[in-house]
Amino acid sequence: MQFVELNGIIQHYDVRGPEDGPAVVFSNSLGTDFRLWEQVLPLLPDGLRVIRYDTRGHGLSSAPGGDYFMGDLVADVAALIEHLKVKDCVFVGLSVGGLIAQGLAAERPELLRAAVLSNTAAKIGTPAMWAERMEAVRAGGIAALEEGILQRWFSGRWRRENPVTLAGWRHMLVRTPVAGYLGCSAAIAETDLFESTARLSLPVLAIAGSEDGSTPPDLVRETADLIAGARFRLIRHAGHLPCVEQPGEYARVLTDFLREVGHV
Repeated sequence: MQFVELNGIIQHYDVRGPEDGPAVVFSNSLGTDFRLWEQVLPLLPDGLRVIRYDTRGHGLSSAPGGDYFMGDLVADVAALIEHLKVKDCVFVGLSVGGLIAQGLAAERPELLRAAVLSNTAAKIGTPAMWAERMEAVRAGGIAALEEGILQRWFSGRWRRENPVTLAGWRHMLVRTPVAGYLGCSAAIAETDLFESTARLSLPVLAIAGSEDGSTPPDLVRETADLIAGARFRLIRHAGHLPCVEQPGEYARVLTDFLREVGHV
């Protein structure tokens, strides 16, 4: 376990691979921690410097109370990237991690070589929708939302065929600090990146899951269409977390993109 204090919080992160290897930074979704990427990492090319971190309010990173802002989440990972002396990384963000990727690419483009926007959009949901979900969590904890979340995260077939593994992901979700879940939900609710994302000029890959109930393929494609030259890839038989349901296909799609941008 690796920890560092940056921006007034303790960040939990993990670095694997050679110090001089091309860096790939992974950012997790709401309600998960950096173990989200565990099945994909062994399938990636050798020689990469792989960096994962727990988003503010998740995993073993600090979970301060109150609303968070997308600027906070962007600044957190920018500070970590600078702390690790990383240059020209490929940033892979899923869901809220994909919002972070878009914000980082707009605000700190010098840190990135390319970005992967996985199961995300320039705007996710509405303020009213997020306010309703946050109120439900305040009243009944994350368990009040767990069934609906798991249905959006995973395809029906995967849930039926993997009950034990599904239970593990349920545990990760409901053990997320409530302060962190609410704080990041507030950040998502106030975020609209249509204008800044449309100005991005770096290479971008957008990934969608065919059965994603949180950010459906058309929403992901709409965001990809904002960015000149962006690629779009659909992973079939997967919900909101295709890196869990289809890690082999996810690793293949990601590796192909890394090769396209000269990162491997």
